[in-house]
Amino acid sequence: MQRRWPYHVLGIVVVLIWGVTFVNSKVLLNHGMQAHEIFFVRFLLAYACIWALSPHRLWSDNLTDELRMAVLGITGGSLYFVTENMAVKIGYVNNVSLIVCTAPLLTTLLALLFLKDVKASRPLVMGSIAATVGVSLVVFNGHIYLKINPLGDVLAISAALCWAIYSIQLRSLSHYSSVFVTRKVFFYGLLTVLPVFLLKPWHYPLHQLLQPVVAGNLLFLGLIASFSCFALWSFVSKKIGALTASNYIYLNPVSTMITSGIVLHERMTWMACLGSILIFMGVYLANKGIPHSNK
Repeated sequence: MQRRWPYHVLGIVVVLIWGVTFVNSKVLLNHGMQAHEIFFVRFLLAYACIWALSPHRLWSDNLTDELRMAVLGITGGSLYFVTENMAVKIGYVNNVSLIVCTAPLLTTLLALLFLKDVKASRPLVMGSIAATVGVSLVVFNGHIYLKINPLGDVLAISAALCWAIYSIQLRSLSHYSSVFVTRKVFFYGLLTVLPVFLLKPWHYPLHQLLQPVVAGNLLFLGLIASFSCFALWSFVSKKIGALTASNYIYLNPVSTMITSGIVLHERMTWMACLGSILIFMGVYLANKGIPHSNK
């Protein structure tokens, strides 16, 4: 177990970076980019970088695995990010953050339903509940109610479900290298987002991509949050297990909250602090409740 702690730390770092991307995406949306335009640019940058590391092997071992790679590209790429960004654009950020961060809970439920070797345990259930409550407190951050936007909430639920499916599928492809899997995710993500441009053609002026605030946020999303973090996530999931890694997603709103405080000057309340503590406790309990062979 002591030899595994660096992978847990790495998983936490990746999730905390992903938490920052809510702010990056919001800035780009406020500057006029569409959700699918943001996704296309960030994944195109990431794909160009990872192709330099893994240019030789083109296909998986068999058609079944190749189809699974396509599912990864859709659920962890195009469909996930487009629905999430659309939800942020038209809905309320509190709702979106809360709903998307239920992905680990949905992952656990899917694993219990479809994976025979995964069983519910008291620490797993209690940890999931504690982390979910903690996420709620962080997202509320002193507010006592959430505004309802049905379409935005449905899109956020779709994003959370996509990530849950991605986590389960990633578990079945652990025999491939992390770089190869990540390159496939980027490729099929880019391929499957193209039909969206038939419905909503590119409209953002290309010269505005060179604005420092736009270019900076896109470079962070493409090179750090996508290229680096997706490869690291595949690596971490292979080392500690997809279910264990998935539970760290509960930490997502912690970095979102901190970044929002720095960039957007939003205050942090005692409720958010309590929620952060519950999240850390919940993640610890949930991971203790997953048998080593299933992690």
